[in-house]
Amino acid sequence: MSGCPMLPGMGDGGASSSPIAAILPFVLIFVLFYFLILRPQQKQQKEKQELLRNLKRGDSVITVGGIYGRILNVADDVVTLEIAKGVSVRVSRGSVSSFENVKEEDKKGKEEKSEK
Repeated sequence: MSGCPMLPGMGDGGASSSPIAAILPFVLIFVLFYFLILRPQQKQQKEKQELLRNLKRGDSVITVGGIYGRILNVADDVVTLEIAKGVSVRVSRGSVSSFENVKEEDKKGKEEKSEK
């Protein structure tokens, strides 16, 4: 006989491995993908929807375009922002990206730190 001798454990070319062992790496990759990408993205999307639902007059916000303003009026899908004294713009509710990070508690905390 010429050719390569059969090695022990080779059997019939690896057909003895179970189909579960072949699928397991793909399942693990999907689980990893879910916990590292999909789940945090869904959580962030829920937080954004909650923020948009809770917009009210007087809130200081930042738009997606980077415009800082104070909400004058909220109607259905339109938010009116005052961006300077006497200057207001109307933007879509979805274009509000976040609240401005100036809160009363933050101001008090900064004042206490500066006094020390």
